[in-house]
Amino acid sequence: MMFVLQRLTVVLALATLISAFGSSFQYGYNVAVINSPSPFMQQFYNTTYLERYGSPMEDNFLTLLWSLSVSMYPLGGFFGSLMVAPLVNKLGRKGTLLFNNIFSMVPAVMMGVSEIAKTYEIIIVARFIVGICAGLSSNVVPMYLGELSPKNLRGALGIVPQLFITIGILSAQVLGIRNILGNSTGWPLMLGLTGIPALIELLLLPVFPESPRYMLIQRGDEKTAKKALQRLRGWEDVDAELSEMRLEDQSEKAEGHLSVLSLLSQRSLRWQLVSIIIMNMGQQLSGVNAIYYYADNIYATAGVNQNDIQYVTVGTGAVNVFMTIAAVFIVEASGRRLLLLCGFGICCGACLTITAAVGFITCVIIYVIGHAIGPSPIPYVVTTEMFRQSARPAAFMVAGSVHWLSNFTVGLIFPFLERGLGSYSFIIFSFICLVTLVYIWLVVPETKNKTFLEISQMFAKMNKVDELVANPEAHLS
Repeated sequence: MMFVLQRLTVVLALATLISAFGSSFQYGYNVAVINSPSPFMQQFYNTTYLERYGSPMEDNFLTLLWSLSVSMYPLGGFFGSLMVAPLVNKLGRKGTLLFNNIFSMVPAVMMGVSEIAKTYEIIIVARFIVGICAGLSSNVVPMYLGELSPKNLRGALGIVPQLFITIGILSAQVLGIRNILGNSTGWPLMLGLTGIPALIELLLLPVFPESPRYMLIQRGDEKTAKKALQRLRGWEDVDAELSEMRLEDQSEKAEGHLSVLSLLSQRSLRWQLVSIIIMNMGQQLSGVNAIYYYADNIYATAGVNQNDIQYVTVGTGAVNVFMTIAAVFIVEASGRRLLLLCGFGICCGACLTITAAVGFITCVIIYVIGHAIGPSPIPYVVTTEMFRQSARPAAFMVAGSVHWLSNFTVGLIFPFLERGLGSYSFIIFSFICLVTLVYIWLVVPETKNKTFLEISQMFAKMNKVDELVANPEAHLS
């Protein structure tokens, strides 16, 4: 089925920006927020322990507590991912994003008062809760925007959440400069600021439409779906898109909403499922969050002057933002597959060069560039595109769980890897990048500018199932 190329309307643009700022921004902000003030936070942990027990904290126990403070965030993200399917099916995409703000505002207050309350345990618990927020938003925002977008804008708008993640990271890095909030008095406020984007989203997002695909296919409310599409497209004639949704609806009525278990057993979804698992593992186990969680330690180990580290960190964050902006503008021309291959290839080479300790900062910047153009943003886009409506929530649950478990693993293990192997720990990341690149080269097809039905038909051939299962148009012609 052919649709005319469609433009970016004000309603679609604002829905994209508000949902990405209110949700995705927080994910990035909380990835980087405890990096710069870590010496002062650890000093607070030590002082609090000394006041309680009358003796200083042992170094190993402090390392463990700090690893927990870092890794509770991705662990919360894992549990947030497990909540995706039931919430988006019950509350809708927009409704889930609004509900999710409770998992941001409550921990923001908890972290903000932690120093006054003289408890470091509350920080660890709050990091877990705000991780739940990130786990939900990292899956639901791409799903929401993918379903709002026309097919010719789906890739570009699908990268916007990742853009706001990078802006969140950069914002935390800038606020973490010693003269701003990355000091002994400013860090509680810095941690508490994560609640502001949530409050803005809670106030503004309700005026924008729910996903039309959700309203029509899952709720059976064609009237509301049509009104939403008309607002999003900026014109009255949306019959072609509604017709495509009806075709998808008819093909899925026999399936109903797929659970994770039924998703795992569906032969027609085999290669899609394997692909999103490998891409999300590759994205997180490639070492990107080792660089963001422990950037200051990595630069200090490489011999960067202590006073210059904070500015180098901000510089890499700015590069990340600029390259993600570039990806927004080139993804529809270059396609998803090429950006993934180039990105993982660049990261693989950069990790090997970091291991050789040649031009360390330059290598990190090249790594960040590679990750920003492909491995960071594209897996979210293709997870939306590879699955139809009935399977998409369960697919995002699987992808999100893999994403956050891998993130948790890196956050918990990397300090010990770095202590034992130094820069040689990046050999592991290089190997993972290479394996992911080879898989994408051999298996993952291009999905740009295709409808969900066309992509489903393409995978039907790969999965060696009847194409009519994937494309009901043949039944209806």
